[in-house]
Amino acid sequence: MKIRIGYELVYSCPQPVPMILMLNVHPSRVPDLLRRDDMKITPPVAAETYTDAFGNICHVFTAEGPLDELHVEVDGQVETQNSDGVVHGTVERFPPSLYLRDTALTQSDDAIRAFAANIRATNRGNILGDLHGLLDQLHADISLDETDNGEAGQSAPTINAAKSFALKHGTARDLTHIFIGAAHTLDIPARFVGGYFHKPDTQAAQDCGHAWAEAYVPDLGWVAFDPANGFCPTDAHVRVAVGLDYLGAAPMRGTRLGIGAEKLEVAIKIDQ
Repeated sequence: MKIRIGYELVYSCPQPVPMILMLNVHPSRVPDLLRRDDMKITPPVAAETYTDAFGNICHVFTAEGPLDELHVEVDGQVETQNSDGVVHGTVERFPPSLYLRDTALTQSDDAIRAFAANIRATNRGNILGDLHGLLDQLHADISLDETDNGEAGQSAPTINAAKSFALKHGTARDLTHIFIGAAHTLDIPARFVGGYFHKPDTQAAQDCGHAWAEAYVPDLGWVAFDPANGFCPTDAHVRVAVGLDYLGAAPMRGTRLGIGAEKLEVAIKIDQ
């Protein structure tokens, strides 16, 4: 499938300040993704592109002179293939065991551990069966918050897996954190994936990206699971960045000098 992605980000501060921003917006370099893209930054600032330890393509923008606004536009096209969720051609610099590490966002509590144990008892220890059981049950039990917007156009706060599980609702990234935490309790390596999802039956414009998980299955490798949609990712998914949790694969991170409020506006358009 050929998917066209338009990504527009406006980061503004009420008082001009020096700032540094890091973006993960370009798909990772894997064989089944053919990329054509352009990036425009206004005003022009110093930029550097590198591949991080997880294999993510990162762009770092440094604005030495005080700025009150930074405008980034990315327009590109990718060609994807459906692999039934099995991940091929990724940059793997760490053993799968690294992805057994919990973070503050993926840490399980007694409720999630009991939930995962019940899934394992049903599947009698079949790892792939356990993972599909987690996928199906989370999709059935946890209501999806369709929008990622919080107040005043700001991104909704990210909450940890235990709280999302207790509330029984959350964003795609919240459901992904629960899936990862539950997989860890079963000693299954799992990690966070940030990217895009083409929804042919809805409007092309979106206010946020998408999130899903990848889990390691012996003799098969990394397999992707999308608990927000209840199925394994298809060629409608565009994989951008991976990490231990959302903070490690966030589309934008940054720092600035000075005090005061800040505002981030993001608009994403995904179409064929």
